[in-house]
Amino acid sequence: MSQESMNLTLKIWRQANASVKGEMVEYKVSEISDHMSFLEMMDVLNEQLVAKNEEPVAFDHDCREGICGSCSMHINGESHGPDKAVTTCQLHMRSFNDGDTIHIEPWRAKAFPVIKDLMVDRSSFDRIQHAGGFISVNTSGNTQDANAIPIRKEDADMAMDAATCIGCGACVATCKNASAMLFVGAKVSQFALLPQGQVEAKERVQNMVAQMDKEGFGACTNTGACEVECPKGISISNIARMNREYLSATITK
Repeated sequence: MSQESMNLTLKIWRQANASVKGEMVEYKVSEISDHMSFLEMMDVLNEQLVAKNEEPVAFDHDCREGICGSCSMHINGESHGPDKAVTTCQLHMRSFNDGDTIHIEPWRAKAFPVIKDLMVDRSSFDRIQHAGGFISVNTSGNTQDANAIPIRKEDADMAMDAATCIGCGACVATCKNASAMLFVGAKVSQFALLPQGQVEAKERVQNMVAQMDKEGFGACTNTGACEVECPKGISISNIARMNREYLSATITK
């Protein structure tokens, strides 16, 4: 049954920067509508803190439409909170009950150092993308319309599914090894399945995997937690495809 408002206890990780020790700090919020999104509830808390001349909680957000992937929060031990296939901005307070205590933490991974409070530096993902997440495009004036290239529907569908990855990092935060294999697997797969991605195919997978290792992400041990917590439902079959692409690239010329 819908509740008109809730009173909640929030235990939030506060940390000024990556070089200092952080701690959980308790806050109380009241009259929170169950129609609010989780980020709107955080806005209410910050308005209260600012009104008391206290430092607001720093957290990432942008589109608030489940597209940009920036709203990275570990909520009660789950990436993006208790709902499935949603980002934090799509999580609504109706998922909680009056009187609940909610623990809110940043992503925990060596490759995602804390910037402040709930914000982490995910530029490691950008560097992996820069290492090979692109295709060559002929701009000579003789380019072929992509829609004119025949592609099996099954391949096109799988490529599109892989391309829905928004790079939020929930897979890394969920994995006990802080592995980025699901992210990298998705980025490799979206090109490996299409003819446009074949020009750099071998260099792409080798360079992206090498950069992933350089950034300090852990290894995949096939627990599948990444797929479960991914807000876009990226399949771990993309990890298997990346492994096949990598093996092929290293044994063929």
